[in-house]
Amino acid sequence: MEKSNNLTVFILLGLSHNKNIEVLCFVLFLLCYLAIWMGNVLVMVSITCSKLISQPMYFFLNYLSLSDLCYTSTVTPKLMTDFLAEQKIISYNNCMAQLFTTHLFGGIEIFILTGMAYDRYVAICKPLHYAAIMSRQRCNTIILVCCAGGFAHSASQFLLTIFLPFCGPNEIDHYFCDVYPLLKLACSNTHTIGLLVIANSGLIALVTFGVLMLSYFFILYTLRGCSREGRSKALSTCSAHITVVVLFFAPALFIYLRPPTTFPEDKVFALFYTIIAPMFNPLIYTLRNTEMKDALRKVWCHRTLLKRK
Repeated sequence: MEKSNNLTVFILLGLSHNKNIEVLCFVLFLLCYLAIWMGNVLVMVSITCSKLISQPMYFFLNYLSLSDLCYTSTVTPKLMTDFLAEQKIISYNNCMAQLFTTHLFGGIEIFILTGMAYDRYVAICKPLHYAAIMSRQRCNTIILVCCAGGFAHSASQFLLTIFLPFCGPNEIDHYFCDVYPLLKLACSNTHTIGLLVIANSGLIALVTFGVLMLSYFFILYTLRGCSREGRSKALSTCSAHITVVVLFFAPALFIYLRPPTTFPEDKVFALFYTIIAPMFNPLIYTLRNTEMKDALRKVWCHRTLLKRK
């Protein structure tokens, strides 16, 4: 079928139609966005300006914070401006760009979380070979693979959507451009494309989540033979990782691992992986991590002293 696209703009229905609630949401999400930037930049600077950058776990955490910033910035600024706008309009080209970048950085984040789980598995299950296996060259390779995987995932989602014909209506029942709400607007049979989206996003999320949980199972199994102190430290680190994984993956699995339909609850669940998880990641990784707290104190106390001098 030849593509027939009569639409140049879409209207995002957003989270609410009540103006008072929208103003309240604007203030709330502005605070969330500021917290995301402050928390993740704080983590990145503290890691980069300390010896922690030489450790693989913090090397990956640095890139996770960067991907969090990029990921939430594809959605949150537009969401906030729409709260104050009379009409929540997005052009067709900007909609496709948002779709591509959202899945790009979301995919990169998923794969970085997998790389972090692999790092913890090697550190706890193969401690004698850890330095050799998790060399800086290996870490750089893992990050490149994460970026390539995110790009391949995003490109496939983009190509599945860009050739869809849109004839009207043009109202997207969401606060950003995503695949399922766009499939609902397409004036063609999207059953096959919907199955391909499940095979892409749904299976990637499911397989990655399964691999993550399996790695943590082996980690917990190995910890049985460790000392109480070593077990406590490892459990503290792994519990932080598991919390982040559940915050990100549980809503994503609910949305993408099902037939291509949309529910009103999708918007609320999407908030978890687009805004809430990026906001809580710095807290989860710093409040329960002694090394990160020490690095924060050293870096920022040192900067304060330099300013006073």
